[in-house]
Amino acid sequence: MIETTARSRFLIVRICMALMISAAAAQAAGADETVTIGGSRVALIRPASVRASVILLPGGDGAINVGDRGDIHGLLGNQLVRTRNAYAARGLAVMVADASTDLKAAVDYMAAIKRPVTVIGTSRGTLRAAEGIARGARPDALVLTSGFLSPESGSSSNVMSILGSPSALPRTLVIHHTSDGCKFTLPAGVDPFIRWSGGRARVKWLSGGAEAGDPCQARGHHGFNGLDGQVVGLAAGFR
Repeated sequence: MIETTARSRFLIVRICMALMISAAAAQAAGADETVTIGGSRVALIRPASVRASVILLPGGDGAINVGDRGDIHGLLGNQLVRTRNAYAARGLAVMVADASTDLKAAVDYMAAIKRPVTVIGTSRGTLRAAEGIARGARPDALVLTSGFLSPESGSSSNVMSILGSPSALPRTLVIHHTSDGCKFTLPAGVDPFIRWSGGRARVKWLSGGAEAGDPCQARGHHGFNGLDGQVVGLAAGFR
């Protein structure tokens, strides 16, 4: 009986130590949480030591369907959603915003955590970035990946048409795949946008990776399939 009791106590101590170590590791890495921005639920990852902040605006319908603990149930394959933890691993506070999120309020929220604040939008998320800036959002920097940039991109609704003038455009990095086959984000739309920006934007072209399925979806060059590390490295370093 005494031996059994001692063994039980030993196991309890071991379990408690393991739980404490796990909790400490989670605190150091930063844990996902859900916060509300102007009535919209967003996912937030806040590392223990924050260098800067990013707001990720996914493409598609933008509905990420956030749970109660920062868990995301929509658009899981989207390039920004699937790489959100890679930004946090670089010491960035990360907000994954829903389509309904007010960008100005989101920028203000992240600025209170740590400036500079960079907004990163992909595909239709680039339209939401432009709409938010047109309504008064003032991020320190903007990254547009696979963007609806200009009429030559293939859509009458684009960043140029939404902003009207480049005067509100912050420092901007365009990341585009040379073989993007999506009819709304054609590579031909990039150079007209860069010229229109009047020096506020520059472009980084990527090539390679893998192409599968719908050319406007995440598994194609439009979604930088196979190039996540390069996209994150460029976007996370731009501020």
